[in-house]
Amino acid sequence: MRLIHINPLTRMNMKQQLVLLFLLMVSPILLLHWYGNYEAEKLLKNHVTNAYVELIKQNHTLIHRDIDNVGKITSTIIHNPITQQLSPNTDDSVIERVRKYDSLDRLLASYSIPLNGGEAVYYWLYIYDPHDDYFFVPRQQFQQSGVRFFNDSTKPSWYDDAISMRGSGYMDIIPYRVGHSQFNTLAYIRAVGNVSNGKQFLGVLVAIKMDIKLAESLQSVSLPEGIIHYVDDTNRILSSTDAARIGEQLDVPQQLLQPNESKQELNLDDIYWTSDLITSDFIYIMSQHERSGHRLIYEIPAKSLLKQQNELKRVIQIISIAYLLFGCIMLVYFWRSLMRPLQKLAYFVRTYEPGRLVPETPSKLRNDEVGVLMAALYDMARRLNALIHYKYRMDLKAKEAQLQLLYQQINPHLLYNTLESIYWKSTLEGTHETSEMIKELSKLMKIGLSRGKELISLEEELEHANAYVNLQQKRYAYEFQVSWDIPDPVKRVRIPKITLQPLIENAMIHGVKQMGEDGEIAISAELTGERVTIKVEDNGYKQTNIAAIEQLLYEEEANPKLGYGIRNIHQRIQLHFGNMYGLRYRHREGGGTVAIIVLPATYEQADDGNELEK
Repeated sequence: MRLIHINPLTRMNMKQQLVLLFLLMVSPILLLHWYGNYEAEKLLKNHVTNAYVELIKQNHTLIHRDIDNVGKITSTIIHNPITQQLSPNTDDSVIERVRKYDSLDRLLASYSIPLNGGEAVYYWLYIYDPHDDYFFVPRQQFQQSGVRFFNDSTKPSWYDDAISMRGSGYMDIIPYRVGHSQFNTLAYIRAVGNVSNGKQFLGVLVAIKMDIKLAESLQSVSLPEGIIHYVDDTNRILSSTDAARIGEQLDVPQQLLQPNESKQELNLDDIYWTSDLITSDFIYIMSQHERSGHRLIYEIPAKSLLKQQNELKRVIQIISIAYLLFGCIMLVYFWRSLMRPLQKLAYFVRTYEPGRLVPETPSKLRNDEVGVLMAALYDMARRLNALIHYKYRMDLKAKEAQLQLLYQQINPHLLYNTLESIYWKSTLEGTHETSEMIKELSKLMKIGLSRGKELISLEEELEHANAYVNLQQKRYAYEFQVSWDIPDPVKRVRIPKITLQPLIENAMIHGVKQMGEDGEIAISAELTGERVTIKVEDNGYKQTNIAAIEQLLYEEEANPKLGYGIRNIHQRIQLHFGNMYGLRYRHREGGGTVAIIVLPATYEQADDGNELEK
């Protein structure tokens, strides 16, 4: 047995359902408030992390752009002819060496100018001078940029490493002395090759105070009590917002060093990948430059975010209270404006009886869906009452029409049965020609009745037409010839009854009536796909007015003098099958007229009723 599932809400009235709906709407808010306090810290950390992941990408791109700018400047300085001509050469006079030195010193000073009010990067060119050819240059420099010459005893510790890089730039923390003070600075170091001889190096170009330059980009990002570090591939701090930690080794969790592939990007033809890690004490966000291995790391204390969490809790509480108050107000409003009219409507539906007088429509001035629904329902009830009265009247009229039809059918049946009795009596008495005429007339009566059907098979219609032809030939002693060319498959096609007889009658009267044995009438049919074409042809000697016939068939207001027989046939075909089908006329080759009927190939269903009573 099939189980019927009943919605438990249907057992409640609208008021109870509305209260239940309000509780269902409020319960998630209370649950969200409790769950929000539990998960707020985690969600806040995730949101902040995602925001800083996007920020660190931009920040790292800007830092790398500054480094690229320094690299481009070093390339410009290296390829400058002033730089290339400065090399220890004993053939040069002292004046020439002084002039070359002075030109290069001014060149380096021109690139060591602060831009946009920021910290400048100062450029120094270290040149190996074992023979002290540039003895006139002070060994102790007080300028921020310039050229320094050294020998084996004063060679910087990082010089050989720079030469081994073969002109590739890199960053390192080196000791730097200006006057009597010495300090460590982040420098961009690059060996200066001899353009004319690629195997020799003139010296090493150093851009100092890169840590201060990078610190400007780092300080443009504000972190709540956080620190930003720029480290190399060994996690040595190259620059930091905490300047005291420059040069130290940064201890970061190993999980942070695993790239997050979903955040891998391509910027400025360089690959950066980012990763993040949330611990109980810190939030780490890292961006690493794939080619150089340098990393930009944000280190944010988790406790600095708790203040924002408390503010978020207060906001959630305020929103929850406001939502509850708003829900109560909306509950009362909808109960008054929506539920009461629906209750009245439900009462009317339960108490309405078809045919009962419908009261005046309530809430007629409402233009919303409730007003439209109530007006439509009350109007529908009134139309239903009118339909019930109308159907009652139509049923009475249908019964009267049915009785009238039965009365009208009595006389044709009585006449048909009487003709059958006369036929048998004439046959017994030996008057065969008379009996045959009576038999043909009875066929006309039988098929004309057709058990009340409008559509009969072509075979029945042919039997009716053949009976008419035989009756006319015997009645008037016509001697014209009639031929029938009807394939068996076409005989089952449906056709409106009494269609061929008027056409054959026209062919007889207006065509072959006075031609004697020379007159010919041919009835043929052809099935082409889903279309049936039936032709009634005569070889009459009179010229038929085809234009007048077309006017009769197709114009709405036809001349009544032309007759209505073929017009009736044409209209009945179109009423049954559509405007694609019907009757038309044309002249016959060799003289005469052709009437053409076009029908769809539709067939009768099996008749399971009783045959017409004979």
